[in-house]
Amino acid sequence: MSRVSKPHEIVERALELSTADGCVVIADEESSANLRWAGNALTTNGVTRGRTLTVIATVDGSEGAASGVVSRSAVTAADLEPLVRAAEAAARGAGPAEDAQPLVTGVPDSPGFTDAPAETGSDVFAAFAPTLGDAFARARSGGRELYGFANHEMTSTYLGTSTGLRLRHDQPNGTLELNAKSPDRSRSAWAGRSTRDFKDVDPAEMDAELAKRLVWAERRIELPAGRYETLLPPTAVADLLIYQLWSATARDAVEGRTVFSKPGGGTRLGETLSPLPLTLRSDPNAPGLESAPFVIAHSSGDGASVFDNGLPLGRTDWIKDGRLGRLTTTRHTAGLTGLPVAPAIDNLVLEGGGERSLEEMVAATSGRALLLTCMWYIREVDPATLLLTGLTRDGVYLVEDGEVVGEVNNFRFNESPVDLLSRATEAGRTEKTLPREWGDWFTRAAMPALRIPDFNMSSVSLGV
Repeated sequence: MSRVSKPHEIVERALELSTADGCVVIADEESSANLRWAGNALTTNGVTRGRTLTVIATVDGSEGAASGVVSRSAVTAADLEPLVRAAEAAARGAGPAEDAQPLVTGVPDSPGFTDAPAETGSDVFAAFAPTLGDAFARARSGGRELYGFANHEMTSTYLGTSTGLRLRHDQPNGTLELNAKSPDRSRSAWAGRSTRDFKDVDPAEMDAELAKRLVWAERRIELPAGRYETLLPPTAVADLLIYQLWSATARDAVEGRTVFSKPGGGTRLGETLSPLPLTLRSDPNAPGLESAPFVIAHSSGDGASVFDNGLPLGRTDWIKDGRLGRLTTTRHTAGLTGLPVAPAIDNLVLEGGGERSLEEMVAATSGRALLLTCMWYIREVDPATLLLTGLTRDGVYLVEDGEVVGEVNNFRFNESPVDLLSRATEAGRTEKTLPREWGDWFTRAAMPALRIPDFNMSSVSLGV
């Protein structure tokens, strides 16, 4: 075994080797376990381990500090000095960094910084796998086939800096996606869950819901494009509002490039975005959605700065009681815009005070409405309005006077999440959800269903 092998030792040795004016070292120890199934039978399973080391060197110059960032995987003690030297060379070869700031100081050490990384393995599925097998049996007897996968990851991040920070965060991340199909593949239904440990997900409950949707789909109803009262489930709301959060950078708003720019100059901070008392927030301590309580930035970009590594994070209300409260900033863009420092946080919660479940919202529907399952292939059309387009998938259902009466064709939609918030007439009960479109990048979300009186289904889609 290498003399320098533990993550905290790797961080300390890299900092010792640095000759730059400043240095940040991030060691990510990653492990994952997964199950996959098709046609009511397990097909594959696996466990992986890995390490990625990122070295950020900063070099002071007469015109400002420059930064160089180099990341490599499977790093050993012998790889450390070449990696550190490569980061220093990148910094010395770069011009002054626009986002340059003094490295963060004064943050207390994390407990357990010198402890071994947390790991996941196949035992995370010990209680889940038997219930999945029971779901397979029920699906076979019910004449449907289950497909999907379960994935669990654990990342232990060790962050050290030349200014004395020694921080550590363990991030579990689990996703479960289940797709039920009729034997002739003409009907399909999807459900997904996010979880920290697979102790709070129930494949039997998910299978029962999917079975009900496949029954709904036995009656097919063709509808034209148009504006329909629509119930957006929590997963669809999450996909839309995550994209809105990614688009809510203060600098772009101040420079007049986004939906959050005020005509004539400035931003829309303080404006009412919704007549409902909606609060959109991120909080690293949100129960069940816990995320890193400090900035972890492997690179600089519109919403992140490597100079902010280690900056403490707390609850941020992006929208408060329907009013726009914050736009994302680094320390650099906060200085440029004159707005408070508000870095991005790796979870998102929407609350509107509603108590109804999605099922209860369906039952309360008078007249005709559409009930979506999820969205996919979401793309931006116009940043000035945040107009998005995308497709519905795996089930759009027609509701008439409180009952689902059949499945309708899929649609392409054209909508802005900001505009949707202004037109929403009801928010249901907030619950944890898995974004379908962005689940590979952002999984920690809790959303209510939303009722939109005139959702724009711009054209009929042939997608499934």
